[in-house]
Amino acid sequence: MYTNSEQSRSLPAGNVPPGRGEFPHGAGIMRYLLGIDQGTTQTTAVVIDENGLVVASRAAQIPVSFPQPGWVEQDPWDLVRTVRETVGPLVEAYPIEAVGFDNQGETFILWDAESGEPLTPAVVWQDKRGVRVCESLAARTDHEWLRRTTGLRLDSYFSAPKLRHVLDARPDLARAAAQGGVRFGTTETWVLWQLSGGRLHVTDPSTASRTLLYNIQDLRWDPKLLELFGVDIRMLPEVRSSAGLVGTIEVAGQTLPLDALLVDQQAALFGQACFNPGDMKCTFGTGSFLLMNVGNTPRLSSHGLLTTIAWQIGKHTSYALDGGVFVAGAAVQWLAESLKLLPNVAASAAMAQASRDPGVVVVPALAGLAAPHWMPEVRGAVFGLSRATTPEDLVRATLEGIACRVTEVVRAMEQDGGRVVSSLRVDGGPAANPFLMQALADLSGVEVRVAAEREATAVGVATLAGHSALGLPLAELAARWRAQATYAPLVGEDERETRLDRWRRALAAVQVFHDNQT
Repeated sequence: MYTNSEQSRSLPAGNVPPGRGEFPHGAGIMRYLLGIDQGTTQTTAVVIDENGLVVASRAAQIPVSFPQPGWVEQDPWDLVRTVRETVGPLVEAYPIEAVGFDNQGETFILWDAESGEPLTPAVVWQDKRGVRVCESLAARTDHEWLRRTTGLRLDSYFSAPKLRHVLDARPDLARAAAQGGVRFGTTETWVLWQLSGGRLHVTDPSTASRTLLYNIQDLRWDPKLLELFGVDIRMLPEVRSSAGLVGTIEVAGQTLPLDALLVDQQAALFGQACFNPGDMKCTFGTGSFLLMNVGNTPRLSSHGLLTTIAWQIGKHTSYALDGGVFVAGAAVQWLAESLKLLPNVAASAAMAQASRDPGVVVVPALAGLAAPHWMPEVRGAVFGLSRATTPEDLVRATLEGIACRVTEVVRAMEQDGGRVVSSLRVDGGPAANPFLMQALADLSGVEVRVAAEREATAVGVATLAGHSALGLPLAELAARWRAQATYAPLVGEDERETRLDRWRRALAAVQVFHDNQT
């Protein structure tokens, strides 16, 4: 059993909320929607009105621990606590019509089916303990079948390999799971179980599609995948539509209707109004994650991307190409907190602008290389150092390295999507860094449009709840989107290719170094 000194107990079921239309919707009465975004480092809750304006928000940090190299964990009760802390004051202040909840994606918890007590920490998506499982399964796995079935690849990034490692390392959990006594869930599944008093054990197709256990063609937990990873289907949550009344949860004595569930990146895709095939967004945070809407038919990548479910609304399922860069904002944090080259993260733009040596190149592979390379154990590197190199030069090179990694994914999406990308919608904290955004525009050759609403993820899942509960039309939601800033490319093609070629040579050297160490 996994516990800490501040255990939150399951809430009682509570009463059924007022039916639709029982709130006072008279003239001048505004209806409010709540979006809960549980990311890797913090939980953010926002209240938006029916016109899409954010009227209130709260955030709480989620501690992360690193018990041994390659392991990344969180306390399951911190996930519940931060939702209560952020949501409680908001629901006391506003009459909430509908709630949407988005989650980290691949992070998961196991808990006791009877008591609701966690049996493991939350094993975070960045965790590498599933690498050996993937290596052991590689020789006896039909990788093309796996890719067609899940849209993914055999990689520890996803839940199933890490889950298999946990069950192998804990025979007691494996025995209990075989007897139906263990529940599995990603972070929203775990939190909703607690906030519903154990009534809800649910997820949605976008989240299920991040586990390596879900068939994105047939839209079900796949028996062959469950057998491959040794997972009992009784552990798994019910998969419900991304939009539609799921049930009720209780926070701060308020009974709230839950109308939307999504993975955080898909919530940002919705929040950025990327409703049509070819629409594309990049969310910057710890990493940077790009999604391109590809319509209602899954399209498999030939250039190192993933295929994932964007959302399911009614019987309509939308798919997306997915390219994750695991380190973006985390690289700037590393400069500030570990190397002490920055007084704070916000100073990075000004320091980069002061650099006078553009010859320094940083490959910011601090957590390996994800899309489109999929080399999880590659390490980062710095090239072009001299006695004249300054902290400003290293900051500049790190920001440009992040922009180069994103550019690689943009190019792959252009090739797989069969269209030239003319603009990229971006959101997240690092999107406020003008040097990084201009570098991305210059290196990608694409217009970068920074969303006016930075909390696109929480707003996106709240908006999906509003689409479900209030019938807000997609065309109206798309018309609301605004850019706060736009960055056009300022360099010519020759300079762009020179800078990208320098990056490619640095990247190739990193890959050769890795190959020579293994």
